[in-house]
Amino acid sequence: MYSTLATLTLALHLLFILFCLMGGLLCLRNTKWVYLHVPAVIWGAATELWSIVCPLTYLENFLLGKAGELGYNGDFIGEYLLFVIYPAGLTWQIQIWLGVGLICFNGIIYSWVWRKRKSAENSKLLLNKNIYN
Repeated sequence: MYSTLATLTLALHLLFILFCLMGGLLCLRNTKWVYLHVPAVIWGAATELWSIVCPLTYLENFLLGKAGELGYNGDFIGEYLLFVIYPAGLTWQIQIWLGVGLICFNGIIYSWVWRKRKSAENSKLLLNKNIYN
């Protein structure tokens, strides 16, 4: 059971990372996503910039220890996704670049989302103006 919970925690960890990277795109659908996404990006960048260990990592290690395992082996997540979360050769310089890259990438996403939403609002205003004239 602990091994399964560790694997589920790793999957949740990966989903959180993907949300940090791409969650800004959800703001195209509803701007309320920003209230969940921006704190996630801040946390994600902080863990990289200041080498903070994510609580999900502690939970994964705890669950693996309870399961009597030292690491993932044999399953899909362990074989193909683990290196995404814990890449080999990760140095503090790379972590700094990852943190800065996360912030910059999301800045690009948010500026694109803002322009798209602004353009859509202008189109609606123009359409309403034409309907009432």
